[in-house]
Amino acid sequence: GGKEMQLKYHMVTIEDLVPENHFLRKLEAALDLSFVYEETAHLYSRRYGRAPIDPVVMVKYLLLGFLYGIPSERQIEVRCADSNAFRWYLGIDLDERVPDHSTISQLRRRKPAFRKVFRRLFEEVVRQCVEKGLVSGRLAVTDSTHVKANASRASEQEVDALEEAGNYWERLDAYEEEGLEELKRQTGKRRAKRTKQVKKDKRRSRKKVSSTDPESGYMKRPGKPSGFYYLSHQTTDPDHGIITAVTVTPGDVHDSRPYLEQLEYVHKHVVPLQAAAADSAYDFPLAHRALEELGIDFFVVPQPAHDRTKAELKRDAFTYDEQRDVYLCPNGKELRRKRLYRSGSGLFWEYWAEKKDCGSCPLRQKCLNETDKAGARKLQDSYFKTVVQEHFSRRWEPDYREALKQRQIWCEGTFAAQKWGHNLTRLLRRGLEAAEDHCLLSAAALNLKRMIKYSV
Repeated sequence: GGKEMQLKYHMVTIEDLVPENHFLRKLEAALDLSFVYEETAHLYSRRYGRAPIDPVVMVKYLLLGFLYGIPSERQIEVRCADSNAFRWYLGIDLDERVPDHSTISQLRRRKPAFRKVFRRLFEEVVRQCVEKGLVSGRLAVTDSTHVKANASRASEQEVDALEEAGNYWERLDAYEEEGLEELKRQTGKRRAKRTKQVKKDKRRSRKKVSSTDPESGYMKRPGKPSGFYYLSHQTTDPDHGIITAVTVTPGDVHDSRPYLEQLEYVHKHVVPLQAAAADSAYDFPLAHRALEELGIDFFVVPQPAHDRTKAELKRDAFTYDEQRDVYLCPNGKELRRKRLYRSGSGLFWEYWAEKKDCGSCPLRQKCLNETDKAGARKLQDSYFKTVVQEHFSRRWEPDYREALKQRQIWCEGTFAAQKWGHNLTRLLRRGLEAAEDHCLLSAAALNLKRMIKYSV
């Protein structure tokens, strides 16, 4: 009987060992990875032999790690060795050796040009989801989550940090020009076109840097762990939870920084957006205006107001007269719109009181600081105030509140799913580029799961 047993054993093929309805069969049918060859063709020399490993196999290998939440390449190798389905997906027969984890990591290290492959993989998956009708653009919800860097607190140093303004620098130039023209129509004069750049906010502060991974950022936010992190900023379509864009930054970058570029990218290259929702970190005046110009409704949790004036009489002691576009002070005098002020991150109208009014005013002590050189009270209003107010006037309407609810469910739920099952808690590799590959693979894995789940 021994002989027959042996014979039987040899007739089993790997095909038979993978159940018909296995997830990886559906994945193989759904995801065409032939683009990987185009993306990597330039990495291999035609004359001097082939790569030690087929680039498609390499992408599948890493993808398996993110689909099944296997955190390291070494552990993927172990799983591939004894999983028939993994072998079947990689196209490696029962008697063949699985690629070595070190081959994979060496390849990634030596050929950094592989990087484009992960971005392209993510984009291909999104494109398929759009094609299958899983992404509508009815609403785009955005948030960021922290991913722990492989950097030790022991390697911490303090260095001088230059605080750069947001990347909406050039946009503000255009609005400033528009504002100056408006001022000219109103007053008959205008100051010269700006010839030299406004100083970006180059406030020097100290920042903590890790010498293990200097590209990560030290994160210190209320209610969040402190330490060295990267941030994955993601926009998701709440119809089926498909992630449509991923941007990775060091952990000390403000959420609002990559926001406009990310939404514009989705709007122009993925699917036209009707509305966007975000939490209060994204409530900056320029966003309201920029999204309005794209024709995108903006549902955002308002930033709590901070009144930074040192004076005893705060801003709310002044009333605005809409008809005449002036503020009236507690002593009944007018503050008129005088100039357009540009800071590192914003654009403001300034309303000034008359010097003579302030000079003889009984409330002067409460209203002006001793250090006020101008000798007149001024107030600032965001240049984008009208559109901000227009958006917030709707915030108790059902669709506004519904959008914010969707944001909470889908942003937090998606990050939770990625952290539980798709390696989004921590990084093993170092540097911003590796962090970006990691977050893109995690998002692509979740998208594939959702794509296959909903397109049956």
